[in-house]
Amino acid sequence: MGKKRPTHEIKLEKIRAAIWANESKQGKLWFNVTVTRLYKEDDQWKDTSSFGRDDLPIVNKAIDMAYGWILRRERKLEIERRESARHGG
Repeated sequence: MGKKRPTHEIKLEKIRAAIWANESKQGKLWFNVTVTRLYKEDDQWKDTSSFGRDDLPIVNKAIDMAYGWILRRERKLEIERRESARHGG
């Protein structure tokens, strides 16, 4: 089995908000978000969950965008669920 990938990513400059979809055994879906900062060490890209003062406005924007994406996705999934129930699916 391959490495699990985020459902969606938001990248702003060197800040990345990764949105992860999770499902319970009962089929309930929820989302989590991880936020990291990319940096280069020697010639290799790495990431960290540590942020400097000047990163914080970008982190805030990425989190806000992730929140909006999750709300829209949940709304879409709820509409699809209702449509499926209405059509006997």
